[in-house]
Amino acid sequence: MTVLGLDDTDSRERGMCTTYVATRVAERLRRAGARIDRLRLVRLNPAVEYKTRGNAALAIHTDAAPDLALATAREVIDGLAELDDERTHPGVVAAEGPIEQAVQQFGRRAIRELLDRETAIDRIEAAGYSHAGWKQARGTIGALAAIGVSAAFEDWTYEYIAYREPERWGTERSIEIDSVFDAADQFYPTAWDTVDRGEGEPVCVPNAPGPILYGIRGDEPNAVAALAAGIESEPVHTQTLFETNQGTDSHLRDAAIEDIQDGRAYRVTGRVIETPETRAGGHVFTAIADGSGRLSIVAFEPTKRFRDRVRALRVGDRITVAGEVTDGTLKLEKFAVRDLVRQRAVTPTCPDCGRRMESAGAGQGYRCRDCNTSTDSKELAPIERDLSRGWYEVPPCARRHIAKPLVRGGFDAPTHPEH
Repeated sequence: MTVLGLDDTDSRERGMCTTYVATRVAERLRRAGARIDRLRLVRLNPAVEYKTRGNAALAIHTDAAPDLALATAREVIDGLAELDDERTHPGVVAAEGPIEQAVQQFGRRAIRELLDRETAIDRIEAAGYSHAGWKQARGTIGALAAIGVSAAFEDWTYEYIAYREPERWGTERSIEIDSVFDAADQFYPTAWDTVDRGEGEPVCVPNAPGPILYGIRGDEPNAVAALAAGIESEPVHTQTLFETNQGTDSHLRDAAIEDIQDGRAYRVTGRVIETPETRAGGHVFTAIADGSGRLSIVAFEPTKRFRDRVRALRVGDRITVAGEVTDGTLKLEKFAVRDLVRQRAVTPTCPDCGRRMESAGAGQGYRCRDCNTSTDSKELAPIERDLSRGWYEVPPCARRHIAKPLVRGGFDAPTHPEH
């Protein structure tokens, strides 16, 4: 068995998509008589500086010989990769036989850490894999990681991607949006993040130029394919079903605040220590502390209605936050309410007349001037809260590919899914 990994063939501005490159490689291998067992779409650390939007690397599992697989990939990449983009530096790796533990570990690290090309090349050569690169060959990192993750990972979801006819690339996509919503309703929650009902927009249709017409994500291959069949659109040029680690939260690790580093993603539990503040641009900031340190957190404007959940937090609430950390600030993907402040201290009420007392002076408590009653301290009054215990998430329109939708289940508290 050969596992062919490839990465970094696309461009933020020019388009292309490494999933399409992998699809074309698989098609050529089939025409050459090879069997394709699966294609895997692996989402790596979303904090990587040089990524395109989803930081995807691809792995093709085939019975083709490594030399044939590598040569085929080189031909396809030469013809399709956006090599004129200064940020595009493709890499391809062909591995044969069982994937050794060190490569699996490299793949796990690539989902959660920042790795360099030199480390990847050392691991490739130590394993005896054949490889090729273009320009700076930064894609070699993702190519090797896709091979390692394919052997090391167990929680796989699916994405069914339909591609446009090449002559339509760069033009407006023609899709009957009502058909997308109807199909999404039929197969939810097995297929998820197809549309954002709150925003009234399809999530499965990209905005960037390039070959993808739409991509349908879910837990079962039959469901994502059937949903796609219900979408009315321009002609589909070709389509591919990928196994993927999308929607798994595999990038998150549990940590104390003192252990947090930039460029990684975490789950952290602490108490809210600042009243949420809406700043320029509509971004909502607050902060938590856990006894080991203080952590700023933010819900950016594109998270839309999720920001209202963050605004509803109060100082003293105990929450678990999840997201990537950049410049010491955690960018919220979801949070869980563990404990809510349910009372607040208020000026006491006179037990005789029912009026609010007044301060008797600094450190002297409170008194009712009419009844001459007094008390030493404020009293506690209940607070109405718009939050409940459990997990809240950003809406589908703002969800990262690798972030796990609450509807998939498996969380440690009740969930309040967005869809």
